[in-house]
Amino acid sequence: MKAPFTIALFFLAWNVNAAIDSLVHKRVVYKVADTSSLHLDIFYAPEALKQKNNTALVFIHGGGWAYGSPSEFFGACRRYAKAGVITFSIQYRLSKDAKGNVPVAGITPVECVKDARSAMRWVREHASEFSIDPQKIVVGGQSAGGHLSYATAYIDQHNEATDNLKVSPMPNAIISFSGTTNCMEAWCDMLLGEKRSQIWSISPAHNLKKGMPPTIAFHGQEDNVVPLWTIQFFKRDTEKLGNHFELITYEGRKHYLGAGNKTYSNLFDEEILEKTDDFLRRYGFLK
Repeated sequence: MKAPFTIALFFLAWNVNAAIDSLVHKRVVYKVADTSSLHLDIFYAPEALKQKNNTALVFIHGGGWAYGSPSEFFGACRRYAKAGVITFSIQYRLSKDAKGNVPVAGITPVECVKDARSAMRWVREHASEFSIDPQKIVVGGQSAGGHLSYATAYIDQHNEATDNLKVSPMPNAIISFSGTTNCMEAWCDMLLGEKRSQIWSISPAHNLKKGMPPTIAFHGQEDNVVPLWTIQFFKRDTEKLGNHFELITYEGRKHYLGAGNKTYSNLFDEEILEKTDDFLRRYGFLK
């Protein structure tokens, strides 16, 4: 009688794995700004919607607030969706026109901050549609996307006029890959243009406060775009306020942390995602 039982278990396991591997990828508009529709790419396993209290993981791509694409995080979205997480990769306004000219008047890092906060509000407001626990929404980003991830928590003063301000954009945890915390630099100043006086208001390092979400940050010791000292000072200062901040640095690595992993491009690699997994498990966001 053992053989039929074993075979039954095999097919049960196969069916579960097949459901997990058959991911849904859908695109929804979360906001219309300046006549442009901004979308979220959403990845999930169909079986996840039958569960309760799912975790949401929202990714924000980098590119200096002018370049990049949500597709940069599609590999990571699929990886975590297979683990039962509802994943999102957000599109936001970029300060680049169709001909590649930078900057674009009226689209600055301030607008990027507004878009990131709008996207987080959309995810929380629609949490029940994906069986997401609204207290289990994690945000993560690379470079400028890291800055926007911090901004969903640390920056309060920039919100879209059309947003439902009763819905909080505050993440329950933050993941940063080479993320910007200090906006006092020439590129950001140039993009701001006539709004350069607002540079302080979008800089997480200059808007520190208590009660921020637990954070893990990965950073190259030789980062030639976002100097390591900026994140080290941020860690020191936010921890003084009682916030939990983990910093993992990599000797010899620059702004792009990946060591050649084809699945996750050169933004990060599997070893970094395994450390991310550990962080998420410790806080109850990943099984």
